[in-house]
Amino acid sequence: MDAMRKRSAVVLAALLAAALGSVLFAAMVGSVGVAPMALPAALRELATGQPTGMAATLLALRIGRAASAFVTGAALSLAGVMMQALLRNPLADPYVLGISSGAAVGAVAALLLGAALWAVDLSALGGAVAISLLLYFFARRELGGLRGGAGAQTGDSGVLLLTGVVLASACMALVTLMLSVAPESRLRGIVFWMIGDLSGSSWRVLPWLVLGAVLLFLRRRARALNVLALHAEAAATLGVDVGATRRALFVCAGLLTASAVTSAGSIGFVGLIVPHACRHAFGPDHRLLLPASLLAGGAFLVLADTLARTVLAPQQLPVGVITSLIGVPVFLFQLHQLRLRQP
Repeated sequence: MDAMRKRSAVVLAALLAAALGSVLFAAMVGSVGVAPMALPAALRELATGQPTGMAATLLALRIGRAASAFVTGAALSLAGVMMQALLRNPLADPYVLGISSGAAVGAVAALLLGAALWAVDLSALGGAVAISLLLYFFARRELGGLRGGAGAQTGDSGVLLLTGVVLASACMALVTLMLSVAPESRLRGIVFWMIGDLSGSSWRVLPWLVLGAVLLFLRRRARALNVLALHAEAAATLGVDVGATRRALFVCAGLLTASAVTSAGSIGFVGLIVPHACRHAFGPDHRLLLPASLLAGGAFLVLADTLARTVLAPQQLPVGVITSLIGVPVFLFQLHQLRLRQP
């Protein structure tokens, strides 16, 4: 037990150092770079709250965007771990239930009407919440919402998955309809939001509060997640409240996905490849997998966003393009490895 705790502490310390390093790297890199020698003085200016020099000003601007990228990537990665546990599929991702599609309907409708940025965020959040409520209504028996429901005991996820696919298709049909009537002057902003873009992001407190609350809540249920993932059929007899655990996974994953999509649009593959890579590297124990995926997902998106804004500087690419270009070959490799391990 001591060896496991020591290994977990070493892994998390290394990932935390990598995450902090990715944020500092993102703050230093750009069309105008910050020299390493100027970094200590710039950080001291930031700590006083009065950045006056160019280096401190650049750090203040870039750290805010890097922090937004980190919390978005961490939320998507953590939601991916929960979706994979909920659906009992290591290749599931946060968008599989259509919550992001609901957010897209809300955001595209607000952008089509020329709404302010805060209204776009609020509309996207409303769309994500609406789809989550519809999902729960149609699959509540499967999630253990009704006492004695078969889904609460067996862990079958077919109805939930099928409902999410159907709702996502309906949402994307609405998005396509709105795109077909949108004026050309607004199409670029809509397309960038749908691909996933952090160029207009800034420091926001709410995503951090959601991420911290969900992580603290799930840390107390990590053992139950281990039992549910490894012994789903016998989880109830082993003392796990299967219905409550599945409902908690659904609600927490929905909150994290809604928070991430509202902040940065639909950024693909982060919640798919990062949890699977962490599971392959560190094992299936959710006591380590949850915080490890959070840190790795945040660092991954920070680096991807840094690449998106520097590879063709001064032009900026949507970060969703970068994550997709990285995610597709990584996903195919992971899928190939998964098939090789199957008997």
